[in-house]
Amino acid sequence: MFFSPNDWQSVVFRLTTALLVGVVIGGNRERTGRPAGMRTFTVVSLGSALFVMIPLQILPDGSFADNVMARSTALNAMARIAQGVATGVGFLGAGIILRQSRPELGREEVKGLTSAAAIWLAGGLGAAAGCGLWRMSLIGTVLALVVLSGLKRLKRSSSKSFDDNN
Repeated sequence: MFFSPNDWQSVVFRLTTALLVGVVIGGNRERTGRPAGMRTFTVVSLGSALFVMIPLQILPDGSFADNVMARSTALNAMARIAQGVATGVGFLGAGIILRQSRPELGREEVKGLTSAAAIWLAGGLGAAAGCGLWRMSLIGTVLALVVLSGLKRLKRSSSKSFDDNN
């Protein structure tokens, strides 16, 4: 951990990290015209950080070393909150997924899967920031940008080369 969990600088640092994660990933999605944008991703990431920070505030000094029962309770609460965040954010992401009938193509098309997965990822990265795992959160953000931007370009170039060869 960077600071003690109850230190106000730690709270500001963790929430700011979560905010930046949401802004960066959401900005990427908004720039490409996807269903959820910067505000949605920022709120999801920031909210996830807040929820996981709550059990860290159980004891006034943030240390659980002297109180085994409090430490056990806090870890149990942290696990349940992380599970709740993952479920809640997943439910939000499910609302973005659309199924459309495409009669001209003779099939149905599903849209929004990447945006839904990206929202779920933003929740996880925000939760990591809230736990004080800022390195994990920032590295995850960089990797998310590589996947969301870089793999799309790779897919386009491979499709183009496939079309050129046929």
